[in-house]
Amino acid sequence: MPPRPNPLVDALPATIPFVAPERTERETGTAFTARLGANEGNFGAAPAAIMAMEKAARDAVRNYPDPENWALREALAAHMGIAMDEIVVGPGIDGLLGLIVRIFADQGAAIVTSLGAYPTFNYHVAGYGRRLVTVPYRDDCEDLDALAAAARAEDAAIVYVSNPDNPMGTWWDAAAIDAFCDAVPEQTLIVLDEAYGETAPAGTLPAIDTSRTNLIRLRTFSKAYGLAGLRCGYAFGASALIAPFDKVRDHFGVNAMAQAAALASLGDPAWLAETLGKIDAARDEIARIGTEAGLTPLPSATNFVTLDCGRDGDHAMAVLKGLMDGGVFVRKPMAPVLDRCIRVSVGRPEELAHFAATLPAALAKAGATA
Repeated sequence: MPPRPNPLVDALPATIPFVAPERTERETGTAFTARLGANEGNFGAAPAAIMAMEKAARDAVRNYPDPENWALREALAAHMGIAMDEIVVGPGIDGLLGLIVRIFADQGAAIVTSLGAYPTFNYHVAGYGRRLVTVPYRDDCEDLDALAAAARAEDAAIVYVSNPDNPMGTWWDAAAIDAFCDAVPEQTLIVLDEAYGETAPAGTLPAIDTSRTNLIRLRTFSKAYGLAGLRCGYAFGASALIAPFDKVRDHFGVNAMAQAAALASLGDPAWLAETLGKIDAARDEIARIGTEAGLTPLPSATNFVTLDCGRDGDHAMAVLKGLMDGGVFVRKPMAPVLDRCIRVSVGRPEELAHFAATLPAALAKAGATA
């Protein structure tokens, strides 16, 4: 008899959390004119990061990357005012989420998240045989009170929340997040995903404090820093929470170019400030385009804007398909109530101009087929 996967893996559906735009391009034979669906850094990377990548590439063909990510962790520690042993670097937040589920929850343990929140987290929960518990959004925001209550009721191993939120772009202020953390049981690990922290308004992120023994915070170089294709993110928290990662992580999982580019990006705050200005302007433009077309933009603290299409999920999906047919790659929330919306990433002026030109026809087609 040929070898088979273990029963858990064998029972899982063959799936990926997101269908990549490249797959759609392969299937249709047509390239997208405006890639506005994956919340990538459409404004590019810092020149210093590009130079660092080019330099690192010359050595990457013959040398393994630093398995300790030492220089990057040292810079992050100085940047945040914490110790190096309170930071772990990984291949994007996605890779770190899988490790968190593996490390901090036993098979069958309850893990709490919001219904419709980041699907890659759910993918890891299923893949490791943990039990997913979801609570609905409230007024297009993650319901912090309900999440804390579910963590208590389920004796959850982990509770996950993103702030600012994906896919709605909404956010809570730091005081609300601190109150949520206080309401979660001490034995439950809080995973606070701050992938969009750089794009959020002042007062959104709690003060950096690693003394809370059940909190891990996650950040990335994929969004504001424009390094999505390199896969580099980091987690930080109490050293006792960070130490177990070294027991199971892929120590060569963050390549040399990613480490070098992230380090250079961190050292160029002027470039980041300029890019954040471009993100703000693009959010305003998406909101204007949506409003003029009769859609309702949700307030956003991220590098995307969620547009309420005003009806139901089927209608929003028809709008999305119309945009895709017109060469505009966007995505949408899939959970009930949230699915009335589409999600449009910030982009360069020419990309947003193409979106503006394509949207009216997509809406008209969606209305005709409803």
